[in-house]
Amino acid sequence: MLDIRFVRENPEIVKENIRKKFQNAKLPLVDEAIALDAEKRAAESEANELRASRNQLSKKVGMLMGQAKKDPSKLAEAEEVKAQVKANAARLAQLEEMEVKLAEQLQQIMMVLPNIIDPSVPIGEDDSCNVEVERFGEAVTPDFEVPYHTEIMERFDGIDMDAAGRVSGNGFYYLMGDIARLHSAMTAYARDFMINKGFTYCIPPFMIRGNVVTGVMSFAEMDAMMYKIEGEDLYLIGTSEHSMIGKFIDQILPEDKLPQTLTSYSPCFRKEKGAHGIEERGVYRIHQFEKQEMIVVCKPEDSMKWYEQMWRYSVELFRSLDIPVRQLDCCSGDLADLKVKSCDIEAWSPRQQKYFEVCSCSNLGDAQSRRLKIRVKGENGKTYLPHTLNNTVVAPPRMLIAFLENNLCADGSVKIPEALRPYMGGCEKLIPKK
Repeated sequence: MLDIRFVRENPEIVKENIRKKFQNAKLPLVDEAIALDAEKRAAESEANELRASRNQLSKKVGMLMGQAKKDPSKLAEAEEVKAQVKANAARLAQLEEMEVKLAEQLQQIMMVLPNIIDPSVPIGEDDSCNVEVERFGEAVTPDFEVPYHTEIMERFDGIDMDAAGRVSGNGFYYLMGDIARLHSAMTAYARDFMINKGFTYCIPPFMIRGNVVTGVMSFAEMDAMMYKIEGEDLYLIGTSEHSMIGKFIDQILPEDKLPQTLTSYSPCFRKEKGAHGIEERGVYRIHQFEKQEMIVVCKPEDSMKWYEQMWRYSVELFRSLDIPVRQLDCCSGDLADLKVKSCDIEAWSPRQQKYFEVCSCSNLGDAQSRRLKIRVKGENGKTYLPHTLNNTVVAPPRMLIAFLENNLCADGSVKIPEALRPYMGGCEKLIPKK
């Protein structure tokens, strides 16, 4: 969310940013916000004048009433001042009601104006305009057929989607045996990988209140993703980033405690609205999955350094598991409204002979801090808004797809890279049962 003072002083910058994000329908909102802000500030100014006048008039009434005991003519003057106090009180109540209404209207607009994107963000309307920056590892296509990922899992008796459909419906699965163990090994490895990078391990709440939801994401994202608990002001998290950033709501952090670097494990729950193609079936796009996440809360001047470091952690982790990846800069039209800059890490799919998304790293500037009222107290005693960032470490459903395809052998076995073997009981290879 932008600072209204910035919008007031830089309306053309805000409008140009909206155009770059291909959200021209929001252009009139800039002028509406400025007009509401002016009306609100005028009401506040008049209300403050009336409050100051009330104190002076109240003293005057007291003085005149005291004088009226000796000089009855002062009584009429006192009554006139009382009438003025009463009229001022009625006007003040009207203004205070206006202030609340105008503040709510202004807040609604400010919540949908997109954040100012970084100058390095490529301009484009949708994800087809995302720009490949760099590749890591050789993308190999084996000389044998690579089956669909659920077929690979079925050879190990490792997945049961039919039973999950009977129990929960579409978008769920049972993982079994070696595949379930592989899933858990990945989250444990990712946890220790991030701890070794200096991040503090965290298991957060898996439900958050509505004010945290609106503090960490846009209304469009909220509608598309979040499951609400009926009858409660609680939502199931779509990613642990939400509850980890929410941990700092309404807090003033000492500057010497920055950066805050956390890595968390959680289940994640998502509506995943809309129809999806065949390549997004199986365990690619589902309603429930588990994930290891990383977040950083830091000084504004350090956020781009952390952004660069965070996505490189993902590359390092995937390469340690023999999975080729590439980094893509997300274009302006593909950025959620709160994001300043974002990139995807995509893993190579030997079966599809193309890359697919497995991680997303984002710098949100001070948008989440402003919404959640997270502040930092500097050495000079003044407070400022920190920047927040997040990145996927691993989301095992998609990681499983990339892992199985890239480590599949011609005989149907799956090799276990050395880095993962301690989490698989020393196992070097999975042998199919079928």
